[in-house]
Amino acid sequence: MAAMAALQSSFTSLNLSSNSFLGQRFSPALYLPTVKSTDQPSSIVAKLKRWERKECKPNSLPVLHKMHVKVGDTVKVIAGKDKGKIGEVTTVIKHNSRIVVKDINLKTKHVKSKEEGEQGQIIRIEAPIHSSNVMLYSSKQDVVSRVGHKTLENGKRVRYLIRTGEIIDSAENWKKVAKEKEKEKSTEVAAAS
Repeated sequence: MAAMAALQSSFTSLNLSSNSFLGQRFSPALYLPTVKSTDQPSSIVAKLKRWERKECKPNSLPVLHKMHVKVGDTVKVIAGKDKGKIGEVTTVIKHNSRIVVKDINLKTKHVKSKEEGEQGQIIRIEAPIHSSNVMLYSSKQDVVSRVGHKTLENGKRVRYLIRTGEIIDSAENWKKVAKEKEKEKSTEVAAAS
């Protein structure tokens, strides 16, 4: 601090030429900031928008919510503009409890052309909806139901529809979902090359 005071006093005695600063006298009190010593380091906090924030655990990983639906389930929308429509779950977003259902909640997206000769497009994409706005649907009996969990005789734990007793988690369903994912990956690789 003493060195700073000595520096400021030496600047006050210094006069600059008439050409610099449009003929004004340089006063260090206006231009030199006063230095304050702080013992605590300052923390810079990035302010996120309300919709960008993810609820986090102490280790900074996002909290993943348990949901009653999985990829491949047939669901019926019970609330919102698409109420009453039936579709299949294609994507599950666990950190904000949202799902993407095939041909439900379609939004218009304007895509710019990537190359010079190519035209822009207007495409329809499926936007996520909250998982609380859907219920599991039984296509055999045309009813919606809540989901329950039970253990079979062989010790396997499965999900079932409470209203009908129909088991949702079967080996055939998971094989079908796995095959569809493999087909999507192979088409993406073929399109990229």
